[in-house]
Amino acid sequence: MKPIFIAVISCVLAWSAPTQAQGGPQMNLPRTQITAGMYLIDAQVAANPEQRATGLMFRPQMPSGEGMLFVFDAPSEQCFWMKNTLLPLTAAFVADDGTIVNLADMKPQTTTSHCSEKPVRYVLEMNQGWFAQKGIKPGFKLRGQPFDARK
Repeated sequence: MKPIFIAVISCVLAWSAPTQAQGGPQMNLPRTQITAGMYLIDAQVAANPEQRATGLMFRPQMPSGEGMLFVFDAPSEQCFWMKNTLLPLTAAFVADDGTIVNLADMKPQTTTSHCSEKPVRYVLEMNQGWFAQKGIKPGFKLRGQPFDARK
């Protein structure tokens, strides 16, 4: 009788434990500073599969100078969608040296894929319009520890 009770309690606790994928934004990720010309970006870093899978989902807002930098182990074609993401975002697909390969505006709560035009290791998501308002286009070079470390 005792082992069954423990098994039932364990199942109840597992089902009631909150998880990122069940509807809450992930917070408290490591941060890095990136510069785009004279502009400073405070970027949260999503570096493991779980962090990258959740990304900016479920967030109702993001301050204008903040973003999320997705870091992958090796350059490859990266494709992003916006399921469960409430904010309109622009994804900058970024090469190892910090050069923006291409930009993609993404609509909230859609499953349309937005892909890099060539293999990249980084994707920087910012509020939609941020890059355009700053005149930042493909070919522009971002600076900061993630890109400087690859030299």
